[in-house]
Amino acid sequence: MPDTASRPGMLEQQAHRLSAVGDWTLPHYARLRDAVARVHEADSVDLAQLGELDTSGASLLVDLLGPDAVSDIAEWAPGLPPERQALLKAVADATRLRPLPPPAPRPAPLAALASLGQVVEQLARQQLQLIAFVGLTLSTLLTTLFTPWHWRLTSLVAHVQQTGLNAIPIVALLTFLVGAVVAFLGATVLRDFGATIYTVNLVAYAFLREFGVLLAAILLAGRTASAFTAQIGSMKANEELDALRAQGLDPMELLVLPRVLAMTVSLPILTLIGMLCGMFGGALVCALALDISFAQFIAIVQRDIPLGHFLVGIGKAPLFAFVIAVIGCLEGFKAEASAQSVGEHTTSSVVQSIFMVILLDALAALFFMEMGW
Repeated sequence: MPDTASRPGMLEQQAHRLSAVGDWTLPHYARLRDAVARVHEADSVDLAQLGELDTSGASLLVDLLGPDAVSDIAEWAPGLPPERQALLKAVADATRLRPLPPPAPRPAPLAALASLGQVVEQLARQQLQLIAFVGLTLSTLLTTLFTPWHWRLTSLVAHVQQTGLNAIPIVALLTFLVGAVVAFLGATVLRDFGATIYTVNLVAYAFLREFGVLLAAILLAGRTASAFTAQIGSMKANEELDALRAQGLDPMELLVLPRVLAMTVSLPILTLIGMLCGMFGGALVCALALDISFAQFIAIVQRDIPLGHFLVGIGKAPLFAFVIAVIGCLEGFKAEASAQSVGEHTTSSVVQSIFMVILLDALAALFFMEMGW
């Protein structure tokens, strides 16, 4: 047998029979494909002078002979090495496989139910991840409390300034305007009953129990939770979190706890500021539109509004702060190494934080109503 190790692959007509000669490999694929296309199909091919063979050459031989003939290659080409027979049979079997038919379109009601099920499953998975992350945060917090050398006081103070002090102007302005609007609405409705004096009670109740903490929490959910997600998500995209772990540092202790504690400190302070500014906005409207002086406004608040309403409002602030901070940090850890993923999870953190704040506030309102507080 002549040495064909270095010969380019080709088809030769020898004694009324085709012979595959030389190397049927990828470098010769284009020329071999044209040769096979000219022959179309052959009943048999002499493979005695076949050199090297790879999957590209095997696919051309299968096209030339047909999958059925290649499956019986052991009968008509017994001298071909077993490994090449196995390669040709594998390519022939793969050629027989047909792609699965496209699934039949679902009826519109079933498609809607399937979409609804996917949404519900995604929400359930998000809540389970949130519960697990809350447990991890609390366990890390309890562990760190007994190791003062792990406290990140500098980071805590920096985040208090970022989440609390820097947010005071926007919280004060928004609650002042909402307080003025509530007073206007109350005066408009109560004037028909000759009870405009109760506008003071309406403003005080609304801001001490609900609006003060709710508006401050929603502002922080949009302002601070998004910042937490973007910061941690960018660190993950830049592999900074992996660098921290490689140095033996815990990202929960280094990144999450200072943010959670800072929010827990900042939101009650912002809630108090929101209550005062909202009531000041209502008092200003009462003074200008209802002839209720500031002194009379304060006297009515002292006389008719129990301290318990203030305690109910301020007591919800730490819970809202914890939930907002945990959601913001969790979404940052879930972000992938791309700008699009960071943006998507930043949006998700804001939406989830606002939703959870309003849901918890509604549940708290029902609880306090049933308890008579």
